Amino acid sequence: MIGAIIGDIVGSVYEWNNIKTKEFPFFQDKCFFTDDTVMTVAVAEGLMNGGTKNDFIDAMKKYGRMYPSAGYGGRFGSWLFSEDRKPYHSWGNGSAMRTAAVGWYFDSLEETRKMAALAAGVTHDHPEGIKGAESTAAAIFLARTGHGKAEIKEYVEREFGYDLSRTLDEIRPGYRFNENCQDTVPQAIIAFLESTDFEDAIRSAISLGGDSDTLAAITGSVAEAAYGVPQELKDKAWKYLDEPLRSVLRRWEKGV
Repeated sequence: MIGAIIGDIVGSVYEWNNIKTKEFPFFQDKCFFTDDTVMTVAVAEGLMNGGTKNDFIDAMKKYGRMYPSAGYGGRFGSWLFSEDRKPYHSWGNGSAMRTAAVGWYFDSLEETRKMAALAAGVTHDHPEGIKGAESTAAAIFLARTGHGKAEIKEYVEREFGYDLSRTLDEIRPGYRFNENCQDTVPQAIIAFLESTDFEDAIRSAISLGGDSDTLAAITGSVAEAAYGVPQELKDKAWKYLDEPLRSVLRRWEKGV
């Protein structure tokens, strides 16, 4: 889960100021955590509290209201601060950026995909929203259970229909800000597939431009499972978080 959080924090300063290079300061004083981190933590708490639909809804509304200025999308923000508990048929990339914990929680790919769909569907119940979350969680599961990049690529393409054949150099010039799953998740996974280590994966995702913090959060969640995360980067990320978020991470680390 820390991989997604690092991606979010490092990408935070580039979401509205896109760059098209991998050469940039990794952690900066002006970096911050965004809604990607807040909802990643919320999904983790929802899992630890039982993993039911209501557990996820309660955790998202709890943490969303604790951090009301974290940068939520318009429709999600309206849902978050209302009493409405029904999904709103979103295909936004929020379903994928928050699903890191699901990829680590279960012992089978079937259970992983089922829970990813459930956690996504409390808001993002459009087929593309579900697919984005399932494919991300599946890639995490496969990476952490020893499957190589070729196997991950083949599985994601076969099961979810994403085209992962393009290179970053082909994507980068024309890629622009986009908040839907179908134009975020494949690009984020490609950034992982081309990477050489965890930090390179984050840099690759951010170098595409677009929704930089979310791209890097998705890429980082898979890269963590494949490479692990250097302790130095974990320690730096920890400093950007406050105690309520840290407490969930401590609980997570004890239980997983």
